Amino acid sequence: MSETSAGAAAAQRCGLIAVVGRPNVGKSTLVNALVGQKISITSKKAQTTRHRITGVRTDGDAQFVFVDTPGFQTRHSTALNRSLNRTVQGVLADVDVVLFVVEAGRFGLDDAKVLALLPKDKPAILVANKLDAVQRRADLLPWLKSMQERHPFAEFVPLSARQKADIERLLKIVSPYLPEQPWFYEADALTDRSDRFLAAELIREKLFRLTGDELPYSSTVVIDKYEEEGNLRRIAATIIVERDAHKGMVIGDGGERLKRIGSEARQDLERLMDAKVFLELWVKVRSGWADDEEHLRSYGYE
Repeated sequence: MSETSAGAAAAQRCGLIAVVGRPNVGKSTLVNALVGQKISITSKKAQTTRHRITGVRTDGDAQFVFVDTPGFQTRHSTALNRSLNRTVQGVLADVDVVLFVVEAGRFGLDDAKVLALLPKDKPAILVANKLDAVQRRADLLPWLKSMQERHPFAEFVPLSARQKADIERLLKIVSPYLPEQPWFYEADALTDRSDRFLAAELIREKLFRLTGDELPYSSTVVIDKYEEEGNLRRIAATIIVERDAHKGMVIGDGGERLKRIGSEARQDLERLMDAKVFLELWVKVRSGWADDEEHLRSYGYE
């Protein structure tokens, strides 16, 4: 290796960044914006992110490896929620930086429960999201002061995850906290998740978006078949619900809702994979799956 290339390697920064917060503070929207590509699903339904999703952004000499976590569950003690909470705690143990996401100007009991999990030995950056929803910016100053009293945050970053300039500013702020070491991934990598996994996540997003509050979040998607034929992807997936009534909600009158879920998921998948997608969907009832450790493992939960 020449001295120049050795110097270039030494100048590289790379680190794991956990994105944590209570459900529905905009973590997945933030991760997608930071990566610059949709890799994590978003919906208004609490608890849409269920797996640890790694998104990668390489900018200049720095490679940011973002870990999107489930919103920490404080209300229900099912096996699914215990699995989600173990995921959050496991992530925090092995990252370099923590982005603690809250809604700007707000801090409630559920936020406090997540804050209590933050490791004392890792730099934590307070990301005050949804800044565009704050009517009076002057009210943020006392709130920021109160947040500093709750935890010794390394930085405060009020922003809107939908504003590109805010995202660029956050990346610049995070960069110095990354260890100096070679990158973990290629410069053009976006995620360490497989296309098969991303297909399940995108179908689940459409499921939640199109059923609204009717469908409980204890529904999941299992990919039964994923085949690549040149520029064509053949995907067969099953939507798992807990009750017959839920099955009816997903299918809709004359199968209309299921068709729409499939159509919107297929369009997103074609954009993501830059390929033609043939998607088949079924709906099956598996009563009590969200509180059954064996079912959870078979559906890919840790």
